[in-house]
Amino acid sequence: MATTSHRAAPEHTHPDDVPVLTALAALADPVRVQLVRELADSADWSRSCGTFDVPVGKAAKSHHFAVLRAAGLVEQRDEGPRRVNRLRREEFDARFPGLLALVLREDVIS
Repeated sequence: MATTSHRAAPEHTHPDDVPVLTALAALADPVRVQLVRELADSADWSRSCGTFDVPVGKAAKSHHFAVLRAAGLVEQRDEGPRRVNRLRREEFDARFPGLLALVLREDVIS
């Protein structure tokens, strides 16, 4: 028997469809950079949204994830009551070579 979620499935933008200014704007916010860095250090689909320790409330965190999805950086799926995440590193790197590596460097953005 299939189960349905109480919320709509997240919409994703493929990095090939993302303008460079959208990608840069998504990575210009320190909270989003922290989310991306934590995802980069985690296995795919191992982190639910509630496991990130960022200095914003639940609604703001949801907004930040929506921005990252729209920029092609993050993919999300629901697993029961949890929404889990993966960094779309390979796809994003193909579209914007070197940008993610630059953002992940501690000495560049802190």
